[in-house]
Amino acid sequence: MGRMLQIGVTLAALVVLFGGVLYLRHFRGPMPNYQQFHGAPDAYESVHGILNGLGGFDSQSLIAFGILLLIATPVCRVAFGLVGFALLRDRLYAAVSAIVLIILILSFFTRR
Repeated sequence: MGRMLQIGVTLAALVVLFGGVLYLRHFRGPMPNYQQFHGAPDAYESVHGILNGLGGFDSQSLIAFGILLLIATPVCRVAFGLVGFALLRDRLYAAVSAIVLIILILSFFTRR
């Protein structure tokens, strides 16, 4: 379990670093105005939009994908824990893991 978390966090960091290097390499234009907040474009607000940008090595899509990998790492850990506890026939910890996994999944699909 620990190795999976290390690999997930390292992979996410490398993807974000690669996207950041691409962003800085291709950044040409005026200095941004920080006096007014501009949110992320609509393309980066959905998983589908992020994945579409990966094909063209869009730097912001790579950064967003790295963040998605970072979010997915503990979710995978809970899912693997659920499978492991189920294989060990430990009903209590399997039930707790299932509840936590359901809460995590529901939190991704509900906006508040």
